[in-house]
Amino acid sequence: MKVGIGTANEKESALSGKKTGETAISRGDIQKPDFVLAFCSGQTDYKEFFAGLQSVVGKQVPIIGGSAIGIITGDCLMYEGYPAAAAVIQSDMLQCRLAVEGDLDKNEKSAGKRLTEKLASKTDDRLLLIFYDSIKRPATENALPVLNTSCSLIEGMEQNLPSDVPIFGAGLMGDYAMGSTRQFCGSCVDSQSVVGLMLSGNFSPYFRIMHGCTPLDGVYHKITKMEGSAIYELDGKPIVEIIDKIYGNREWRHHHPVDLLTIGVNQGEKFMEPEESKYVNRLITGVLPDGKGISIFEEDLVPGSEIQFMLRDTANMIESAERNSAELMKQIYSEGKKALFGMYIDCAGRTAGYSHTETEEAAQVQKVFNRYHVPLLGFYSGVEIAPFLRKSRGLDWTGVLIVLAGPHPER
Repeated sequence: MKVGIGTANEKESALSGKKTGETAISRGDIQKPDFVLAFCSGQTDYKEFFAGLQSVVGKQVPIIGGSAIGIITGDCLMYEGYPAAAAVIQSDMLQCRLAVEGDLDKNEKSAGKRLTEKLASKTDDRLLLIFYDSIKRPATENALPVLNTSCSLIEGMEQNLPSDVPIFGAGLMGDYAMGSTRQFCGSCVDSQSVVGLMLSGNFSPYFRIMHGCTPLDGVYHKITKMEGSAIYELDGKPIVEIIDKIYGNREWRHHHPVDLLTIGVNQGEKFMEPEESKYVNRLITGVLPDGKGISIFEEDLVPGSEIQFMLRDTANMIESAERNSAELMKQIYSEGKKALFGMYIDCAGRTAGYSHTETEEAAQVQKVFNRYHVPLLGFYSGVEIAPFLRKSRGLDWTGVLIVLAGPHPER
């Protein structure tokens, strides 16, 4: 298996695509690309970038990916300007089947069901990699963005997917303003789509989830009024007024997404010592225009759900990235495998620029991959998807690290 990684930060989009592809092919010594994973920022002209990349790898080679707030590789971490990156992959041991479904904004569950109907299962299927548009309708001056929800999408996929095939992937975003997103759908650029790449063959997938939130206090709140992704009341009280008291002011209402505070659901034992790895967290995208509620990134909570307010713990976030990536690599080699390629899907809220930290948590992942000389492609996303507590699900404020490993040639 050969993997070449290329990056660029060029204002001229076609040049960016061409440069990214040429660098990847050169670094990976690629003769015949099988498929490409590529991501670029929302300031890029997606079609021009795609055409530039395609001019290098060939029109017959599927290109999968799309919008990203920034990119991460072994020697590059960028989320300002016009960041772009691609992994060009050539492999005899790994096979892939591609499917694309549109009309995501009309019905996420139906789109997911149709996608996996196209991907008839095989006995050696190892994982399903998906990318979809996070943004159903972009934010405007008078309205928060409307989002496509991963929970409905995954529910639809699982109707035709064997239970032992894990789903990994991301809801894509191109900028912090939550503007329109685009997808690279194999041979074209589109929107409101979900792209699925089923990977099969003689390899083993490994993964870790990096966390970074801790409970604000030990208090559980019950959602008493909610509609879709909008929460109006906790314990019979307006949630906006509760958050006003937490911050001690109303400034948080001007932030989209909201800084520092998230909504957490404890999947572990209640009232025990909190285990940060047992929480599913939801970003607060902002206060509703009428000021009567908040919007969260998913629609998987309902009236009656118990939640806690969570604080984004930057020290914990950085420690988690370093520890989990190092432990994952040690596990791979201890089991007689060799890491071949890593993908890091990282929440856009975890950048140092957004978190107001001096250290990039993704730099900890970079260090580990460079130590093992393993190619790495990462990007900053809206939603991260991975198996969590026996079920594939959309996550927020996490980093999902996936490593493809093969037999170690010296063992």
